Amino acid sequence: MNSPLPPAEELALIDRELAQLDARRLHLLARRDWLLRLLQQSGTAAVRWGPAASGPPAWSAGPAGPSGPAKEASAPSAQNVLLVLGAVLLAVAALAFTLVSWGSMGIAGRSAVLAVVTAAALAAPAVLVRRGLRSTAESVAAVGLLLTVLDAYALYAVGMPDADGTGYAAGAAAVLAALWAGYGSALRTLRLPLPAAVLAAQLPLPLAALAGDAGALGLGWALLVTAALDAAPALRVRATAVAVAIPAAVLAAVLGSAALLVGAAQSWSAGTAGQALAPAALLLAGAALGVAAAWREPRAWAAALVGSLAAVVAVGGVARPGLEPGWAVVAHLVVGLPLLAAVRVPALPEAVRRGAVLAGAAVGSLGALTAGAAVAAVLAARLRVLEEVWAVTTPAADPYGPGAAAAVALMMTAGAAGWLSRVSARPEPGVLAVVLGWAGLFTAPVLLGFPVAAVFAAQLAVTGAAGFLALRPPARGAGIAAAVCALAGAANVSVGALDGRAATFAVWGLLGAGCAVGAAYGPAARWVRSGAAVCAVGYATGLLVAAAAVTDLAVVWWALPVLAVPALVAVLGPRLGPVRLPVEIAAAVSGVLALVLSAGRPGTLALVLSLAGVVCAGAAVRPERRVLGWAAGALFVAAAWVRLAEAGVTAPEAYTLPVTVPALAVGFLRRRRDAQASSWTAYGPGLAATLVPSLLAAWGDAGWVRPLVLGVAALAVTLVGAHRRLQAPLLLGGAVLAAVAVHELAPYVVQVAGALPRWVPPALAGVLLLAVGATYEKRLRDARRLRAAIGRLR
Repeated sequence: MNSPLPPAEELALIDRELAQLDARRLHLLARRDWLLRLLQQSGTAAVRWGPAASGPPAWSAGPAGPSGPAKEASAPSAQNVLLVLGAVLLAVAALAFTLVSWGSMGIAGRSAVLAVVTAAALAAPAVLVRRGLRSTAESVAAVGLLLTVLDAYALYAVGMPDADGTGYAAGAAAVLAALWAGYGSALRTLRLPLPAAVLAAQLPLPLAALAGDAGALGLGWALLVTAALDAAPALRVRATAVAVAIPAAVLAAVLGSAALLVGAAQSWSAGTAGQALAPAALLLAGAALGVAAAWREPRAWAAALVGSLAAVVAVGGVARPGLEPGWAVVAHLVVGLPLLAAVRVPALPEAVRRGAVLAGAAVGSLGALTAGAAVAAVLAARLRVLEEVWAVTTPAADPYGPGAAAAVALMMTAGAAGWLSRVSARPEPGVLAVVLGWAGLFTAPVLLGFPVAAVFAAQLAVTGAAGFLALRPPARGAGIAAAVCALAGAANVSVGALDGRAATFAVWGLLGAGCAVGAAYGPAARWVRSGAAVCAVGYATGLLVAAAAVTDLAVVWWALPVLAVPALVAVLGPRLGPVRLPVEIAAAVSGVLALVLSAGRPGTLALVLSLAGVVCAGAAVRPERRVLGWAAGALFVAAAWVRLAEAGVTAPEAYTLPVTVPALAVGFLRRRRDAQASSWTAYGPGLAATLVPSLLAAWGDAGWVRPLVLGVAALAVTLVGAHRRLQAPLLLGGAVLAAVAVHELAPYVVQVAGALPRWVPPALAGVLLLAVGATYEKRLRDARRLRAAIGRLR
């Protein structure tokens, strides 16, 4: 193809024309879519876009019905809305006609009109159903049912105006329930009459109880009997329509629960056992109904649960008036915990067995929580000892406390949980058994009012038993629970022992020895041994502090005996075996405690720091603990600093040079053994320890001696680094030397800058920027060369 234009210009021209064609095409497509929508909305003939393979676009028109706007609701939905609205309007009209707008007709006339209209409304659905108008029939039937209610009201207003309204409502509800049930049975195609009959049947008995002043128990019985009547069709799902069974089941559950609540309230408010018998009968009847429902329906395990709880409340409620509150809890546990045995009765249906076991577990949990809340105050009472240590003020047992009943309740629930863990092979009951058993046994001596010595002895025995169970657990969960219980018991007894000196040494000594034995027990789990070892270190530290306190020494001197603990651990070292690391960590904490105790006097603090450094240095002799050498060095340096500060020395070099000299010596030896070692590792810490603090001091020093000495030292370090080709001395010394030079020249720079005109600094800055920009590439090349040269240094 020949063209007068160069190829590049022709290609650009073609691209512009193609872009214009694409824009035009997009515009035409948008216009086409708008025209199609316009034609559809106007109802004209449909327009179709012809094939565009070749030639111009072709329009083809054909007959088509009006499409109109899209339908937003289906025909059945619109029909249902219309029928519901019609039924509602008719109902409103009937109510207005009956209750408000009597007009010139008398009550008897209105009643006759309502009767005729009601009969017509109830008869019309049969005709409508035969013609296939089921939804319309449902709406008309709903109006008819409402009219029967209005008829009942009209009958009351006309024939029995003086009758008791509540009693008449009960009778009318029964009659209407029977009529609606018969009507629904005759026209089974209708879904509304039978559920309406079920709802109406809920009213007769409760209203009759209210009308007859039957009291709370009478109302409870009425509710329970109604719930039983509801349960009958609910349990016959196969023979009853779902529309009846589901509301009947819901109503049975609601009314039955209400009846049981009435019975429980009456039982708890009864003053004597005789007064509790009648509520107990109601509760037992409700329990029988719940168990029967679960027996018949596999999914009704909740009914068995509620029924079993009702039985427990019934029997326990009879015994409650003659017992103290704590023993009343025990009485309920005596009744409720045997329900757990249902787990071993395979003859029972699954729903009944599950509900009974859950009920027993619920009773045990509530009993354990009640007893636990009672004994928690007993455990927390020992914290009062911390107000005045070694004052021998341990109070006797509270005569108004929970007494032995709380301990008995805890032991009962622990036994039940232990039995359940054996028969069901689940870890949770075993954990509960350990925790509840420990709580009951641990608090029983206090609740029973034992002497102080007997209380300590018993609680130490319980704590030791828990620790032994942690060492040889029957299951992992029980072992963890036992370890936690042992730790809690030891902490509680340890706090209580602070009440007297002899008790402190005796209790802490026994606990420390027991922890040491547990740490040495090989078959135990490693985490248990580690925990016991840490506790042993803690008790050893506490005993040393107590011993120092007995000697009436100043608190700062208590640190010296405390340091014996980390020293002993450092001596034992590898003999500690798998508990070595946790023991060493605990010993380090003891060492920190020693430092805290000695912080009140600088001289004592320096001594303790030095001794701690000796301990770390001794431990660092072993190859696997070389890292403690750094800690030893830091402690020695800190001891020197504290001693210098006490002597009034303020020059930083006095603190830093003792660090720099040995650090550089160690680095020199390291470089002799390992020529590949970095100069930063060998000499960096030692040089920085003196140069950096001295530089900071020099910047705040107005004299000339310190900057001069520091500059000379930095120059020497820089020259040594350049000669030996060592990176760390070269860079550190050079940086410090430059900083000292800047510090010394700063006053003169400020003086010169003050003498210059104000336009000179901006001008100089501009010239500098131009110079830097002009030589940017050359400076980058020089910087790369310098970096490569420094990188070749060691």
